[in-house]
Amino acid sequence: MRISTLGYVGKQGIKNIWRNKMFSLASIATMSACIFLFGLFFSILLNFQYIIRTAEEGVAITVFFDEDATEEQKEAIGEELRARDDVSEVKYVSAEEAWDTFKTEYFGENSDLADGWSENPLMNSDNYEVYMKTVEDDQNMVAKSRSLSETQQELVEFAESLDGVRQVNKSDAVANTLSSVNLLVAYVSIAIIVILLGVSIFLISNTVTMGITVRKEEIAIMKYIGAKDFVVRSPFVIEGIIIGIFGAVIPLALLYVLYDRAVQYIMEKFSILQNIIDFLPVWSVYRYLLPIGLAMGIGIGFLGSFFTVRKHLKV
Repeated sequence: MRISTLGYVGKQGIKNIWRNKMFSLASIATMSACIFLFGLFFSILLNFQYIIRTAEEGVAITVFFDEDATEEQKEAIGEELRARDDVSEVKYVSAEEAWDTFKTEYFGENSDLADGWSENPLMNSDNYEVYMKTVEDDQNMVAKSRSLSETQQELVEFAESLDGVRQVNKSDAVANTLSSVNLLVAYVSIAIIVILLGVSIFLISNTVTMGITVRKEEIAIMKYIGAKDFVVRSPFVIEGIIIGIFGAVIPLALLYVLYDRAVQYIMEKFSILQNIIDFLPVWSVYRYLLPIGLAMGIGIGFLGSFFTVRKHLKV
């Protein structure tokens, strides 16, 4: 195929946009709104999962030893646990530390009330607190959302199988709640994203259909003088792709500018959150959002125009 043909096709695609500039602008504006909403929900989802994963890392299982377990057995249990890929930290808690924590939690400032015990009632309660890693960032949304409860159960079963382990306590309620909320947010976000994609494709299709209607006589003449199908159809596909690119670049640029400002505003307005949650930096979000957003814009523009041309333009 000659370069001149490609040049002609490209120019015609741009001319189509200019001829139907009102419809093109409406399509770009509506697609920009859809991709903006997609980017907004996507950013919220990533940040929510980041906050959930941060909370998950603070959920530990507690491994108690047999009363007659030796120090060598306890060290061996710790080494086995640390060797697992899904474990981020193994912390030894002595019986004295366990008793001090108990007194602080249950007696508060009146810890003197616990002096009635001549001996440590938690003498055989030394343990390992085992903290879990969450799934890696390159896994999909649903896999991330299901991570905690599954990882915790596997870890509990492994710990219970170790020689010298008496009991393993786990935080079922916390783990299941975090995973369920995360999974719900993921499914809701995916549903909204699918709806927005459908709306965008519909709008591109309408714009291209209008362009075909306006140029029907011109297309008939081109076909009559021997123009190939590629030359007739391609300008409309190029039109859809260009609209898709603009419809993606505009909201992505806007979101990039607004993201840091929104995070800063939330942290200043609700200062109490500063010690509770942390948001992802903008580039941690955009390393996913930028390629996905551009691919969405180009893909929606191509699919919407391609199938519309095949349906309405019989050449």
